[in-house]
Amino acid sequence: MTSTDASTPDARSAQEIADADERRRHREEARMIRTREAAARKNTASKDGQWAAGDRTPLNPNEEMKAAGDPLEVRQRIESMYSKWGFWSIPPGDLRGRFRWWGLYTQRRQGIDGGKTAVLEPHQLDDEYFMLRIRSDGGQLSVAQAREIGRISSEFGRDTADVSDRQNIQLHWIRIEDVPEIFRRVEEVGLLCTEACGDVPRVILGSPVAGIAKDELIDPTPQIREIMDRYIGSPEFSNLPRKFKTAFTGTRVPDILHEVQDVAFCAVEHPELGVGYDLWVGGGLSINPHLGVRLGVFVRPEIAHEVWKGVVSIFRDHGYRRLRTRARLKFLVKAWGGEKFLQVLQDDYLGYELPKGPAPELASRGDRGDHVGIHQQADGRYYVGVAPVAGRVSGEKMQRIAQIAESVGSDRIRLTPLQKILVLDIPEDRVSDVVNGLRALELESEPGEFHRNVIACTGIEYCKLAIVETKATAREVVKVLDEKFPTLDNPITVHVNGCPNSCARVQIADIGFKGQLVLDEESGEQVPGFQVHLGGRLGRGEDNDFGRKIRAHKVTQSGMPEYVERVTQNYLEDRESADESFADWAFRADEELIK
Repeated sequence: MTSTDASTPDARSAQEIADADERRRHREEARMIRTREAAARKNTASKDGQWAAGDRTPLNPNEEMKAAGDPLEVRQRIESMYSKWGFWSIPPGDLRGRFRWWGLYTQRRQGIDGGKTAVLEPHQLDDEYFMLRIRSDGGQLSVAQAREIGRISSEFGRDTADVSDRQNIQLHWIRIEDVPEIFRRVEEVGLLCTEACGDVPRVILGSPVAGIAKDELIDPTPQIREIMDRYIGSPEFSNLPRKFKTAFTGTRVPDILHEVQDVAFCAVEHPELGVGYDLWVGGGLSINPHLGVRLGVFVRPEIAHEVWKGVVSIFRDHGYRRLRTRARLKFLVKAWGGEKFLQVLQDDYLGYELPKGPAPELASRGDRGDHVGIHQQADGRYYVGVAPVAGRVSGEKMQRIAQIAESVGSDRIRLTPLQKILVLDIPEDRVSDVVNGLRALELESEPGEFHRNVIACTGIEYCKLAIVETKATAREVVKVLDEKFPTLDNPITVHVNGCPNSCARVQIADIGFKGQLVLDEESGEQVPGFQVHLGGRLGRGEDNDFGRKIRAHKVTQSGMPEYVERVTQNYLEDRESADESFADWAFRADEELIK
């Protein structure tokens, strides 16, 4: 064996030294960048970059990128230049910035482990492929739209298709050369990629049962459509401080997680003014979670678009632009409070007062809000809701779902904020045909509790921010736990996130897993794992809360199914009654029972 053999102790030590030097170099470069940024902002340190305060100086690279020109204009360059010249012709400002305004993110290069996520430069993480997000506002798809998404996936995306918890479809392995044709075909069936990502109004969440639910007060589809037609793709709102999330529901009990949206409109019935919406603002999760604030005002359906415009305009004009970490609406609402926010909305943006109104109904025991199962519609027909594991489907499955819906005379498919799929307008005598057809695709209308209640973000498989695997981990949890607890009598939601950003809403799950590197006690090495959040809950009014964290407690990725099994068993043995929910138990349980 020669002295240069990679298996010798000396060679391994040399590699370790080289890796340590590389990490030190990256840390020093990061420190120098922070020093330069601090020096550049020396005279604006007290400012938050609010346009309304006269501060239009771009205070970070993202603001500089947007100030150089409307990011929406990048589409022309995609179609006339980059799609013809190839991936390496795309400059960084477009590639990792403006492309997002058209639903495109560079995909993570395969084989890069989670330990390198925060170490490598962006160009080292980039693959030559893209994730493409297709908007389906309100979660609404026609048969033709679902079929075309499936075809695009099969032809251009290696048959990938994931239902996100924002009611989008996400494809992977997209080449820049194919993007113009994909845009053409998406738009030909009435869908958009416009502002699917970026510092813009993202896809509008809507009740998946809009227009058909028995308990519906109002169908919010016209309000969603009006906002889409008036404002999406408009330069008026194509440069916000950061992303802006909207939700509408017409059901008596909200089913769009209204407490964690930037703005939410929840159906209520005013004793004098009839049916309209209750207004919420400033919700959000990520690293600094904040529950939305109810403003206590009644919004008539015909002015909903004006109120929406007022709220998003406040964010555009008063939002904090200096630091990306404080650039969401929730930070402004937290600083101002609901009373001031409403006053500014009415005085400066609407020009009229909104009447006081009632609050939406609270969820009661048994209200799941996921719409899984077989349900009768208001018109006597039925809809069937199924649960793909963690939202993962495929192009082929999307085409088969469209075929199943079409075969029973339906032209309406819905996606949900919990990564579920619904087929609407099914005649009673054809329900079993739909159920069996979807079951053949591993899409269950009567899934086990863990299958039904798991959601997961994209994870390290494709996402450049991720540290751990999510989709496969979620599937393993479902496989193990549904076998262990086939008759679980209370739902337990499990949300799996690949990084601290909470795309999978870990803080509001019964058991939420936030990806990070953790210390494996057996090996003494850092391995992929999770911080745990327990007992998150929404839909309970003043009893809403984020999950409980156990100080210094972490779970390895490989040990995650065993952890969920242990905690579930402890819950079943220690709960005070069958009526005690997991969330309530998790907040009162001794720490040893939830470790």
